[in-house]
Amino acid sequence: MTSAPLASRLSIPSGPLFFPVTAYDRDGAVDLGVYREHVRRGVEAGAAAVFACCGTGEFHALTPEEFQECVRAAVEETAGRVPVVAGAGYGTALAVRYARLAEEAGADGLLAMPPYLVVAGQEGLLRHYTELAAATSLDVIVYQRDNAVFTPDTVVSLARAEGIIGFKDGLGDLDLMQRIVSAVRSEYRGDFLYFNGLPTAELTGLAYRGIGITLYSSAVFCFAPEIGLAFHQALGSGDDATVNRLLDGFYRPLVELRAQGRGYAVSLVKAGVRLRGLDVGEVRPPLHEPSEDHVKQLAQLIERGYALLEESK
Repeated sequence: MTSAPLASRLSIPSGPLFFPVTAYDRDGAVDLGVYREHVRRGVEAGAAAVFACCGTGEFHALTPEEFQECVRAAVEETAGRVPVVAGAGYGTALAVRYARLAEEAGADGLLAMPPYLVVAGQEGLLRHYTELAAATSLDVIVYQRDNAVFTPDTVVSLARAEGIIGFKDGLGDLDLMQRIVSAVRSEYRGDFLYFNGLPTAELTGLAYRGIGITLYSSAVFCFAPEIGLAFHQALGSGDDATVNRLLDGFYRPLVELRAQGRGYAVSLVKAGVRLRGLDVGEVRPPLHEPSEDHVKQLAQLIERGYALLEESK
């Protein structure tokens, strides 16, 4: 666990927010050795934080014991250089259990994912996340997506809750996000972090920057950290020429490839990590591996992305 408050560590990141995949061996068991190497490489490449066992890390597929082992490994590999945020999800009781396991493992915070299956009203969602935040000393980032969609008034209440420091959007409704940002700014007036949490968030980076949201999760950083870092630096410095060059030549084609298979937001990323020489294994069911042709297209896209970096020098 790092000593500085999580919010201050994340507010102006020095690099992309890294969401490592979870490594499995040939028998499908968690491979902590490869996972440690994956985390270490990401930190050394310039990650500003490690979000362990979240969506890209197949939180849904991990047992509590595996989850805690991976979070502890991430904490040990970062060695305080960057904060570690762990996933937490399912119903309130299980989410609290995962939160406490993450706290015991030394995590700095939690990314609270949607409750399992149910579509709840605003009152129930607010109770779920405030009870989760109260269960440990860890700071919480609430993740909006799928069956957990919030009104601006509810997000104001979340911002006021002890221990909730931020809001990650995986829905992509910019009208709603603008109203949320405006409501919190007007009615809360405290510090509150916002994250673009869409798959391949770089594609919408310019749009989110327009409403003041500059933090984002980068799955590309898992397998092409140099591309992820170059985009992050260009977006942060206002170098829109580089941003657009990478969007047009790499990120847009990548998103179009990702859209060709369900679950590719995870399985295509793992394929990319393997293409770059680190055998993190396959995804666990119910996700499935990309087709051979799609993996070949991914390899070509990665090559093109690095060529674009050379052209910009």
